[in-house]
Amino acid sequence: MSSPVLDEYCGSVFWNASYLDRPDPDLPVCLEQTVLVWIPLGFLWLSSTWNLVALCKNKAPARNLSKLYLSKQILAGLLFLTSVAGLGVTLGEDFGPNSDSETSGRNATVYYANPALFAVSWILVMLRHENIRRKPMAVDSGSLFLFWLLQVVCGVFAFQTVLRKALSEEGISDLPLVCLFYIGYGLQVISMVFAGIADVPPEAQDMAKKNPEVGAASVSRITFNWFNSMVFKGYKKPLVQEDLWDLNKKDSTRQILDMFELVMVKELAKARVRFQKEMRKWKAKQREEPHANGLAKGVSQDVLVMEERGSSKDKKKKKEKKKKEDETPHPNSWLIPSIGKAFKWMLIESAFFKLLYDLLAFVSPQLLKLMISFTEDTSIYTWKGYVYAVLLLLLAALQSVFLQQYFQRCFVLGMKVRTALMAAVYKKALIVSNDTRQESTVGETVNLMSADAQRFNDVTNFVHLIWSCPLQIALSIYFLWLEMGPSVLAGLAVMIVMAPINLVLATKSRDLQAENMKLKDKRMKIMNEILNGMKILKLYAWEPSFESQILALRELELKRMKKIAYYSSISTFIFAAAPAIVSLATFAVFVSVSPDNILDAQKAFTSISLFNILRFPLAMLPMLIGAMVQITVSKKRLEKFLGGEDLDSNAVTHNPSNSSAISVVDGAFCWGKDNNVTLRDVNLEVKPGRLLAVVGAVGSGKSSLLSALLGEMHNNKGSINMLGSVAYVPQQAWIQNATLRDNILFGSELEGRRYEGVLEACALKPDLELLPGGDETEIGEKGINLSGGQKQRVSLARATYSGADTYLLDDPLSAVDSHVAKHLFEKVIGPKGLLRDKTRILVTHGVSFLPHVDEIVVLSDGRVSEVGSYESLKASGGAFSEFLNTYAKEESNKPKKEESSDTEEVDLTPETEDVQADGPPEDVVTTTLRRNSSIRGSQRHAQRNGSTLSDTPSVKLRKSSSVRSKRPSDESKKGQRLIEKEAMETGTVKFSLYVQYLRAMGWGYTALVFLMYFIQNIAFIGSNLWLSDWTTDSITYFNQTYPASVRDMRIGVFGVLGVAQGFFIFLGTLLLADGAIAASRLLHSRLLGNVLRVPMMFFDTTPSGRVVNRFAKDMLTVDEMIPMSFRSWLLCLLGVIGTLFVICLATPLFIAVIVPLAVVYYFVQRFYVATSRQLRRLDSVSRSPIYSHFGETVAGLSVIRAYGHQERFLMHNEKTMDENLKSVYPWIVSNRWLAIRLEFLGNLVVFFSALFAVISRESLNSGLVGLSISYALNVTQTLNWLVRMTSELETNIVAVERVDEYTEIKNEAAWTTDKRPDQSWPESGKIRFEDFKVRYRPELDLVLHGITCDIDSTEKIGIVGRTGAGKSSLTNCLFRIIEAADGKILIDGIDIAAIGLHDLRSRLTIIPQDPVLFSGSLRMNLDPFEKFSDEDLWRALELSHLKEFAKGLPEGLQYEISEGGENLSVGQRQLLCLARALLRKSRILILDEATAAVDLETDDLIQTTIRKEFSDCTVLTIAHRLNTILDSSRVMVLDAGKIVEFDTPSALFKKQGHFFSMAKDAGINSVEYSDHTMAKDAGITSVEYSAL
Repeated sequence: MSSPVLDEYCGSVFWNASYLDRPDPDLPVCLEQTVLVWIPLGFLWLSSTWNLVALCKNKAPARNLSKLYLSKQILAGLLFLTSVAGLGVTLGEDFGPNSDSETSGRNATVYYANPALFAVSWILVMLRHENIRRKPMAVDSGSLFLFWLLQVVCGVFAFQTVLRKALSEEGISDLPLVCLFYIGYGLQVISMVFAGIADVPPEAQDMAKKNPEVGAASVSRITFNWFNSMVFKGYKKPLVQEDLWDLNKKDSTRQILDMFELVMVKELAKARVRFQKEMRKWKAKQREEPHANGLAKGVSQDVLVMEERGSSKDKKKKKEKKKKEDETPHPNSWLIPSIGKAFKWMLIESAFFKLLYDLLAFVSPQLLKLMISFTEDTSIYTWKGYVYAVLLLLLAALQSVFLQQYFQRCFVLGMKVRTALMAAVYKKALIVSNDTRQESTVGETVNLMSADAQRFNDVTNFVHLIWSCPLQIALSIYFLWLEMGPSVLAGLAVMIVMAPINLVLATKSRDLQAENMKLKDKRMKIMNEILNGMKILKLYAWEPSFESQILALRELELKRMKKIAYYSSISTFIFAAAPAIVSLATFAVFVSVSPDNILDAQKAFTSISLFNILRFPLAMLPMLIGAMVQITVSKKRLEKFLGGEDLDSNAVTHNPSNSSAISVVDGAFCWGKDNNVTLRDVNLEVKPGRLLAVVGAVGSGKSSLLSALLGEMHNNKGSINMLGSVAYVPQQAWIQNATLRDNILFGSELEGRRYEGVLEACALKPDLELLPGGDETEIGEKGINLSGGQKQRVSLARATYSGADTYLLDDPLSAVDSHVAKHLFEKVIGPKGLLRDKTRILVTHGVSFLPHVDEIVVLSDGRVSEVGSYESLKASGGAFSEFLNTYAKEESNKPKKEESSDTEEVDLTPETEDVQADGPPEDVVTTTLRRNSSIRGSQRHAQRNGSTLSDTPSVKLRKSSSVRSKRPSDESKKGQRLIEKEAMETGTVKFSLYVQYLRAMGWGYTALVFLMYFIQNIAFIGSNLWLSDWTTDSITYFNQTYPASVRDMRIGVFGVLGVAQGFFIFLGTLLLADGAIAASRLLHSRLLGNVLRVPMMFFDTTPSGRVVNRFAKDMLTVDEMIPMSFRSWLLCLLGVIGTLFVICLATPLFIAVIVPLAVVYYFVQRFYVATSRQLRRLDSVSRSPIYSHFGETVAGLSVIRAYGHQERFLMHNEKTMDENLKSVYPWIVSNRWLAIRLEFLGNLVVFFSALFAVISRESLNSGLVGLSISYALNVTQTLNWLVRMTSELETNIVAVERVDEYTEIKNEAAWTTDKRPDQSWPESGKIRFEDFKVRYRPELDLVLHGITCDIDSTEKIGIVGRTGAGKSSLTNCLFRIIEAADGKILIDGIDIAAIGLHDLRSRLTIIPQDPVLFSGSLRMNLDPFEKFSDEDLWRALELSHLKEFAKGLPEGLQYEISEGGENLSVGQRQLLCLARALLRKSRILILDEATAAVDLETDDLIQTTIRKEFSDCTVLTIAHRLNTILDSSRVMVLDAGKIVEFDTPSALFKKQGHFFSMAKDAGINSVEYSDHTMAKDAGITSVEYSAL
């Protein structure tokens, strides 16, 4: 190949093959001066074009030039001078005084052109340096470094040519040019080194300290060297959150969400248009087929009737029909395009790297082919072997770089997609309408954030395989065709046959997966409720019923998991056997077609390495299909939620021209578009600064009215206008997990005087003195360490401090004691209170406040029945005057003066306790319900009387009532934190965890699984060794006919070994699936069993999110991740061992390299695993707050919206998510850091196996060389996977550790013991306390100080005392929620500490303060063990005044109660609790402030029923309202944990002690009231009542 033009240009030959056809090859000088010069310079010029444009745009920064910048510019300047000098020397030789050009001819053109080209290029390089300096935040240029690298590599050839020439000649002919060349080459090498160093500009230096990636040079980014410091730090000590680096700005939640939302809004709008068109078409079609329409309408009735009659086939059809009906239509197919468009550049970049990698993958089999022919043919020059070995190394290194860059981009993309979806779900949750909110429970919404977003993350990691797999398959087949000809078609046919089988399996698995998700949702929903209602379960001894419910669901889940596992083991079998069967088919056909076709090593091993490439896309395709299938389920769920309707922001207008503060004109409102109207014909005008009271019976729509004013309800007709800002106090206070001060300030600035004034007015001052950290005390989740009254006052203080214009107060006074209620009304709400100039709407049940309000609105059945002042309504004789006559007790007789003076006194006796946050709740009973009955929206259904967060006293402890002085500040900090940071294991994962998991699987399973996989590996190696032996036939039978018997034997054995691999892997996978499910079952049932048996104390100090995490995330890991990682790890380990064995077998020299490689490998792996494991732990710990905060947000949604704080909560969510990303991002990088290092190790394995093959080619047969190199080419990936899997296994096994942690928690006493009381116990119901003392924990003070008293059979005892006196502690002790420190309680002579907890708890009855219901049927809520008949249940409902309500429900006792009893009003829930008590009808009944949250009407119903039905029982009543216990036989007055008075009410009243002053506060002037009540029960008319 000669080119006359180039020959002339160089003055020498451009190309001659003879240069290479000799033992010491070289390149022609002309080639070195042209092509090898043009390649780097061409790259430089091409890459500089857009840089020069940027240079003109960017201004030079006003800062000093760095030393590195100056050094680079000086080097470029020197290079420029060498070029000019070179040109000068040439000119001098040709035209100088000493020129002898006539004799020897002039220098060729190249000697002029090259220096000129270089001179221009060096100027260009200097401009590029300046451009980097001007570019903000730039530290170096990757393309420039690449140019230097190319320049140095291409220069090597000229370097050795010049050197050889100098050494072979006596003297150097053109010394100046040679010197200039070497000087220039040296400068270029130095420039290359400098180009690889980062020059961090001053403005980026601070950032680079917090995030080294900012200051990392390109080389460092390619090799991930910038991550070294994190790895070393992680190796020295376990990383903590503070060690993590800041995020890049582009990786922060805010940036990602903005990018995503920009696209999402447009895509969703388009989808909505499409959806509306479809709906119009559908409606038109429905009109055409009226009969079909009618059928659809009546389908639900039909379904019921038909299912009863019809055959199972009908059932199936109907079910499907019903299923279709359930799926409400919504705009779809917009989420994936949104993601694609938002992150398109990352997708394009990663696709580019993937393409390069895929193409390079096909070069190595060709090199392998050359390598084999090199060992076969000894006439080939040895230097070629070395070139092949070096090429294999370079090729592998390039592949590694491309692959890691591809993965880095894909994983970061996955992280961004997950972040975008989570942030979008959170943002949506803040503005979502009630309709959309009702469609999914809180559990499901949290699942969108956790599970579904994570699915998208996982799929995004491998999204490019969609096009890459088909490409790899096509290329493999093409190259195989070149090798084997048409025989490949046989192998191809086998693959094509296998594909549909996998498709079938994948769809089956998908359906099961979807069912499983539903079961998981359901299980988590019940689990959530169990945790929220744990107190009730313990008091009623209901744990076994709920345990069996959960275990039943879990069994269904495991059954489906087993099926999925079986399907996957079939597809594993197909895929393990596939390569063997495919190669068998190909080789068999190849040798059978013609006797001339003999399999030689080249063909066999080139084909095998191509089949190995083919194996990956074939194995990935079904996984990809599976993942795609799973993602469609998640996509639907996300599209439905994110595309749901927003709350109508125009439901409430803010027109300042309207003179009224609030005006509602002809309003009709409902909770959802399709629901019944809750409020109708509402007309309301409230003038600014007025106080309006809203009264009415339970379920009349009082809370709904406030919700409508807040814009939370669907506006059917009419309009609402409000002036100014709003503050809202819900009926059940919503408290954040933050300090008390933050709860009150709620995002506002702290103004000292105003803040103090609010604390004073809300009676919080005395509470603060008792709280361990004052107002800096951390309040637990859902306000767990505050009493109900405290929470309500904090909620009121928050509103008061906000300084809004309009206040909507939903019965804030019912949860506090009567004297406190009076104080709050006077100081805050009433005509003289802090809010006297504001517009206030107060929903109340307290009759005593009504005379002081400006106007009263009376609601009944969702209509405004009367409006007017107190006097006018009282006189009108309407519904209101009836209401008053029934409920106004002696309050109206109280002298006004006395009332105010009372308040002054009370003020000093705070309604609070010494809340030692680290001490548990005193009244543990009321405590944990607080765990909010459900975190669903705060108000929902029509009959609701309030929101969901329960509010009642909780963690209470008191040292003694005299403690009033502030404690020294150092001590006060103790106990300030209630909820400790989640414990996080550090350091190496204990080996015992693996043992524990394997033990849970069963040792038999473990041993068998290992054995199966081991045999499979032996079969794999065997088949390859057999193949290597087979290829020697081509030499044995050279130029002979190939005997058919030999051929058949070769094919037969190869086939058997191939099928054996598949078979054993199938068995192994099957056994592993069974073992894993056994382990899952065992671990879950142990976890559940233990969590239900831990003392109540644990739930008060542990956020429910943490416990839920164990059941959700950690169990998911145990179920799905661990078996997968375990399988992959085992296969990788055996694979690596097998590979090394084969290479050593082929080239024994290799053994020498194994040891150093193994040492390096070990260290890299240890460094990595220490860091990676800790980063994963940090990830899971920093993830919990995201979900907790989300749950908290959803619970307080109406409050957040009312105050208009959505933006602040969004910001907080972004901050929480960024904290999590800080550990996710380094974890992704740590994987790449490891992979690139391991791959280079693997590349060395390839290099050495090739090198040793070259060195010892005399003694090797070509079959073994082919085998050892094709194995080595595979080892890179396997090594990488092995470490990844080791780490993955370590990471995932942490879940076993976390689950195990909760199975080790100390249990409460046994549920049943050997000493069991009689069935009839307690018969008389006598209770005796003997010097009974209690403390919450060994290190804390006593809460009850030696209580001694006797309570006779059928006595009715009222228990009173200021809040925190120990009333609830007393009841907790009866149920042994807290165990005695000293003394004992005897019931009918039996010491309760001697019997089992369930024997005790199931024989007592309590009507708790918080009415907690569980989702499930009405029947299940009354009688979870199904002990009673329907008649019993109906009778209980009748006695509890719910029979009419239940009869009116279409499903009767099977009526589904929603999460937390949301579809019943608070009053109805309380009556249901009464029904529970009536069913049990034990001899001892405890009422724990059971009527605190109920209006007077319901209170009256409950009291009457109790008097009548429990007349022959011992009844203990803890009272808020003194008038409920005035008819007790005796009253026990507690103070600071001691009994201070215990006698009949009238005796105590005469005594004028504690009880007397409390009665005075409550406005009770005589105790004859009790006689009246009894008279009323006896049917005497209430004529005497007015005279009282």
